[in-house]
Amino acid sequence: MRFITCGSVDDGKSTLIGRLLYDTRLIFDDQLSALERDSRKYGTTGPAIDLALLVDGLEAEREQGITIDVAYRYFATEKRSFIVADTPGHEQYTRNMATGASTADLAVILVDARKGILTQTRRHSFICSALGIRRVAVAVNKIDLVDYSHVAFAEIEAGYRAFAEKLGFTEIAAIPLSALTGANVTAASPETPWYRGPTLLEHLEEVEAASGLRDAPMRFPVQWVNRPNLDFRGFAGTLASGSVRPGDAIVVAGSGRTSRVARIVTMEGDREAAVAGDSVTLTLEDEVDVARGDVLAHPETRPEVSNQFAAKLIWMDEEPLYPGRSYLLKLAARTVPATVTALKYKIDVNSFDQLAAKTLGLNEIAEVNVETGAALAFDAYADNRDTGGFILIDRESNATAAAGMILHGLRRATNIHRHASAVDRETRAALKRQRPAILWFTGLSGSGKSTIANLVEKRLALAGQHTMLLDGDNVRHGLNKDLGFTDADRVENIRRVGEVAKLFVEAGTLTICCFISPFEAERELVRSLVGEGEFLEIFVDTPLAVCEARDPKGLYARARAGQIPNFTGVSSPYERPQTPDLLLDTTQHAPEQLAQQVIDLITQKGLIQAAFG
Repeated sequence: MRFITCGSVDDGKSTLIGRLLYDTRLIFDDQLSALERDSRKYGTTGPAIDLALLVDGLEAEREQGITIDVAYRYFATEKRSFIVADTPGHEQYTRNMATGASTADLAVILVDARKGILTQTRRHSFICSALGIRRVAVAVNKIDLVDYSHVAFAEIEAGYRAFAEKLGFTEIAAIPLSALTGANVTAASPETPWYRGPTLLEHLEEVEAASGLRDAPMRFPVQWVNRPNLDFRGFAGTLASGSVRPGDAIVVAGSGRTSRVARIVTMEGDREAAVAGDSVTLTLEDEVDVARGDVLAHPETRPEVSNQFAAKLIWMDEEPLYPGRSYLLKLAARTVPATVTALKYKIDVNSFDQLAAKTLGLNEIAEVNVETGAALAFDAYADNRDTGGFILIDRESNATAAAGMILHGLRRATNIHRHASAVDRETRAALKRQRPAILWFTGLSGSGKSTIANLVEKRLALAGQHTMLLDGDNVRHGLNKDLGFTDADRVENIRRVGEVAKLFVEAGTLTICCFISPFEAERELVRSLVGEGEFLEIFVDTPLAVCEARDPKGLYARARAGQIPNFTGVSSPYERPQTPDLLLDTTQHAPEQLAQQVIDLITQKGLIQAAFG
């Protein structure tokens, strides 16, 4: 059985696990000696052994007396073996707690008997519910510090049950205990004659732990295509749910291609069956195209396949979520580009109120709509954690930005398919005698982007080239007139412009875009929309002081006076391009010379046929 201990700061989670290990006699003599030594150095329990140090292994954890990372411990009794995850209580480490909860069957929610139910208690309970945990043990710890009061225990139990009514837990057991003294942890305490329920360990031994995955529909995410020689082609992975036997019909969920299982191969030899949790290699009777990330299933019980779904999202990044920004989404063994298309609402973990929001900050939880760059095979997270849980990855830092749980697919676009055109982009470009591309001018307001871009377009037009100029101010009079200048609106502004610029590239046009575009992620998003070599980033590098001195529209003066909020360079950041295709230094050259540098670049890249003056 896998379980998690969670709750607010200093509720005694590590001490409780240490007590379980100590009382079940799973500590070796050398470990006990080291624990006694460490207790004298780091301990918080006076001359007594500090059992929390059995779990808090990081130096920083011991110095501060807190849990920072998730610590896993293994122990067993005569009745059952356990894997327990000790998770942090601090709000800033909520993401670590969610990691531990993602594989747990049961949660032990600790509540300090002196403090009662706190915000972090509620947050952790909500996350446990969202991550599919349905059984909870409410450990009312430090009951000795309230004189083993039945009244204090009853108030906490009633308050928690009332709070948790909307969380969907199927079983809640409340246990008064003291991790420090051992009361009701592994043995009943004579100090609580009013409590007639099981000890915590007895409850853990008796509670149902079966996850039901063996009875669920068969799901086999392919992790690796094993092709050691011409005579063998197998598909390796771990069976996420259900069972499979040789001769069973299977379908590749994404493509719909069908076959039958020929063999179930392992290092120990072929097997007659595999069940959920088994790592095996399947071979098929037919030559079917199967790649890493594909999901094999029984034809009668297929997963949903779509590029749009609704999900709950736990945000784990210091950088906020901006709908419209491109991330990488990893689901099972498949990784694809993805965008949060709508932040439907943020959830208040105290009241469960649905709050309007444009962005999502660290540790906040929301319901969102997600669109992926390719269709995925998935199940609702409530039905299957492995095929319903995903993470979002920041494309710049490669950090895990969020954990997501799929609620259901969005079927509204299933009747829309791409229409094949009889005239492709190559034909359109050939008619124009040029290669299409996006020339993306970025820089601060007043840097000279529009001036240089106008000169470039004029020269290209005189030479007979086909162009289209998209300017930041102009698109806000029409296409983007509903957007403001918050970070979220700036992200959406560039996303829309990128999609329009992509259409002009499809038309074979040299598309010139002039936008401050302050965020590197959005510039990279536009780059990803077109082919290799079809996006040229041109950085108009003008110092902020020079831009302010020019201030052709009087914007900087108004921003400094507080009349324009979220102004790039003043109250909103600008992320300088690190490796632009062309850097234009406006302090050293006149606009006409800089325009010629752009012409030289696109000539060198082969976008137009010959250089001209």
